[in-house]
Amino acid sequence: MSAEVHCARCRELRPALAGPPQPGALGEEIRAKVCARCWQEWQGAEVMVINELRLNFMDPRAGKVLVQQMRDFLCLDAPAAGE
Repeated sequence: MSAEVHCARCRELRPALAGPPQPGALGEEIRAKVCARCWQEWQGAEVMVINELRLNFMDPRAGKVLVQQMRDFLCLDAPAAGE
């Protein structure tokens, strides 16, 4: 039986990620708040974001920009349902 999560993005109860998709606190936050389906959608959108914003990962700011784009896409900074 797989675990479920009330997803911050789609606002539905869906299957959770099997494990954190990234190391550290951010990965744990994603695992706790985002369903597997929305994470998969972000992985597809991530490439487009990198290309459209022309992110150069030789610049340390690029990683911060990408993380903020991800947080926005996954609605991680939005108030939880009922707040």
